Amino acid sequence: MASRRMETKPVITCLKTLLIIYSFVFWITGVILLAVGVWGKLTLGTYISLIAENSTNAPYVLIGTGTTIVVFGLFGCFATCRGSPWMLKLYAMFLSLVFLAELVAGISGFVFRHEIKDTFLRTYTEAMQNYNGNDERSRAVDDVQESLSCCGVQNYTNWSTSPYFVEHGIPPSCCMNTSDCNPQDLRNMTVAATKVNQKGCYDLVTSFMETNMGIIAGVAFGIAFSQLIGMLLACCLSRFITANQYEMV
Repeated sequence: MASRRMETKPVITCLKTLLIIYSFVFWITGVILLAVGVWGKLTLGTYISLIAENSTNAPYVLIGTGTTIVVFGLFGCFATCRGSPWMLKLYAMFLSLVFLAELVAGISGFVFRHEIKDTFLRTYTEAMQNYNGNDERSRAVDDVQESLSCCGVQNYTNWSTSPYFVEHGIPPSCCMNTSDCNPQDLRNMTVAATKVNQKGCYDLVTSFMETNMGIIAGVAFGIAFSQLIGMLLACCLSRFITANQYEMV
């Protein structure tokens, strides 16, 4: 029996080392998700309002998920150092839940990507129709048009149906050069055609989504399947410790 324990000690030590490294990397992903969630809440709130028809909790979901992963990443390191079989099994169970949640989220995002595009088209059109230059959605429209150098949904002529155009013309955020773009020019569609960006914002945003959807899906599924490695390591270590009644000193 003593000889067998001596033989399995290197295996257990190796598994513990790998699991600690994995738990640390897992903890880092939690910190990244937490940071992205906070950044998204502080920076992307206006953009998110254009994509979601109602108020969205996406940043809070990222913050909550990141915090949970940070806590369980530390728990995984602690369970590995303690060599506690029941803690390791609990850690493996948590990783399996994270794996399933990420898998479902990734598949749902890929399957319903066209609905996301349709929602963006509808909400962006509504934001243009209700544009006043002052509220949150109006500022979001301005930010999108300025940052992407675009104008309107399909093109600048979409603004002609907006109530804002009747009084003020096309918003200045559409201008190619603000120094060469006066309010009088923006009230005249013929003159404005030479002053504003020609590309529509919808095509730019959706083409970006289509171009990067494969990359985003690949990264998401890669992260999800990495949980299987942690599950395997935790289960194997728990089994070895239980079978050999090994305790970490």
